[in-house]
Amino acid sequence: MEDRNTRPTKLGEVVSAGKMDKTIVVKVVSNSKHPIYKKVVKKTNKFKVHDQNNECALGDIVEIMETRPLSKDKYYRLVRIVEKAK
Repeated sequence: MEDRNTRPTKLGEVVSAGKMDKTIVVKVVSNSKHPIYKKVVKKTNKFKVHDQNNECALGDIVEIMETRPLSKDKYYRLVRIVEKAK
């Protein structure tokens, strides 16, 4: 059986917190090279993340992990807060 800690994790910034109960929105930025023009392109994805204790605030840097679907569009959970917002 697969271990829980081997699931894919991502690092991102909290862009919305407190508007939904036990849910935050995390922005994950990834850089990749364009296949033809070879320029580095920044891609942004926003994920709804389960925050069990409502402990995240706007601007925090967090680590999130993929999990089973928890609602219609929430399939990530909070692993830890890497850095609190200043």
